[in-house]
Amino acid sequence: MSNLQNNFSQTVKNICSALSQKQATDIKIVEIKGISDIADYFVICSGRSAPQVKAIFDHLEEQMEKLGKVALRKEGYSEGRWIAVDYGEVIVHIFHKDTRKIYALDNLWNNGSNVTVYSEDAE
Repeated sequence: MSNLQNNFSQTVKNICSALSQKQATDIKIVEIKGISDIADYFVICSGRSAPQVKAIFDHLEEQMEKLGKVALRKEGYSEGRWIAVDYGEVIVHIFHKDTRKIYALDNLWNNGSNVTVYSEDAE
């Protein structure tokens, strides 16, 4: 497991911390820099229910706004199955656990060395 302090931007670390605070599960950081032009990183996590997915998003948005970071775009809130939030260099995907299995973004974008499992212990 990589040391988050050395490998990731402060934005990635702040996002992962906020997600963890709301008990998001299976938080993964996928480095897509050089693979795609849409962002440098995806941060992917799961919630156990649609209300929890929305609560995770609400908390993330609140914490990021306190740091002066406002989402450029956000999609999927009304359904609460897959919320995508664009912070420029980082796109956050908050999935209902069942929806995440269907789309498997962490596997789709995995080139063998670009996925890091987030752990608070790594901060």
